[in-house]
Amino acid sequence: MAWIEIRGLYKIFGPHPKDAKALLKKGQAKEDIFKKSGHTVALNNVNLDIEKGETFVVMGLSGSGKSTLVRCLNRLIEPTSGSIRVDGDEVLEYSDEELRAFRRSKMTMVFQRFGLMPHHNVLDNIAFGLEIRGMGKAEREELARRWLETVGLKGRGQSRITELSGGMQQRVGLARALCNDPEILLMDEPFSALDPLIRREMQLELIDLQGRLNKTIIFITHDLDEALRLGDRIAILKDGQLIQVGTPEEILEAPADDYVRDFTRDVNRSRVLTAASAMIEPYSVVKGRSGPRVALEMMRKDNHSSIFVTDYQNRLQGLATVDDLMEASRKGVKQLLDVELKQVHTCRPDSTLDELIPLLAGMKWPVAVVDENQTLLGIVPRVAILTALSSQDMVESPPSNGNSDLENPLEQPEMLAARE
Repeated sequence: MAWIEIRGLYKIFGPHPKDAKALLKKGQAKEDIFKKSGHTVALNNVNLDIEKGETFVVMGLSGSGKSTLVRCLNRLIEPTSGSIRVDGDEVLEYSDEELRAFRRSKMTMVFQRFGLMPHHNVLDNIAFGLEIRGMGKAEREELARRWLETVGLKGRGQSRITELSGGMQQRVGLARALCNDPEILLMDEPFSALDPLIRREMQLELIDLQGRLNKTIIFITHDLDEALRLGDRIAILKDGQLIQVGTPEEILEAPADDYVRDFTRDVNRSRVLTAASAMIEPYSVVKGRSGPRVALEMMRKDNHSSIFVTDYQNRLQGLATVDDLMEASRKGVKQLLDVELKQVHTCRPDSTLDELIPLLAGMKWPVAVVDENQTLLGIVPRVAILTALSSQDMVESPPSNGNSDLENPLEQPEMLAARE
């Protein structure tokens, strides 16, 4: 069971929403319903699961229903029908008192326009929610100072709100939300009013904070680049309907329809796709306790002039070339761990391709993909990055002659250079 479950959620604005909903179920379009009845369909049978601790991004164009959805979660907007469960509790059944407690302690919201009080200083703005809950002045100010420091505004507690830049004001709004220690943070286009450089800075700040705090964040945006940068998963809405849910890579690699495809058309894929999506199996691997002759025979059979060396736990030790191994064999070396191995660049599976491109520039060997234990998971040659970034096959396999260096369409040209 997901931590937040949304089932059959509808929101229809107008005096007779049940009549409009009946028209929806008959297959009539949102525009037709508005023309006939004056009712606006904001949400149409939305079903979502959101896990605890994930950053879940909801995106779509203006009028898609994304802001309505997030306001239904805390009932700032009352849904027409459906179910919203948080940790097993039905939010739509809360009494007024239970709803107030829910908003104060479990789910809080950060708005686009900050919502700060200009007649209060920064510290009082951050501590406002704690004051409403009846916390003493000394305790709430201590907590407010702590969160002020967390968002990078240490020493600004006595400043007036009007003295702060837009980016600083948004940090105050974020600190105020976090000061109540909510489990769920709703963020409705919080950075859209900021200048591009400040917006980027706030996105990085949020990523850093989420890494430390592990909150459940539901983030609303109309900007796909922002969604791809922040989201563990992304939901795309159109005319109140849920079109697709997936990870950033799933959205880019398998758009559900032309609407999603148009969203992703101009995205810089290298900033989103990861090493895990581009890696291939290592072409030749040998255990370090094997001898040079064993490695040379494996390389002969695999038609390669280099080989990756691992220990018995498959942890990467390095790379040996045919010249290294022939020299070691002449010297009577018994095992590869006694050979001076070539060191290769490594990365984690979640490294983005734009991080790998500089590593691969001018290198003879691929980047090795390893986990936190240095276990070899795969390799990323340059041509694999080209393939991953292309929407069509950019590299085609030449006809096989039984011994071609390029028999594998993902064979790496850098290894050909190493053989010469």
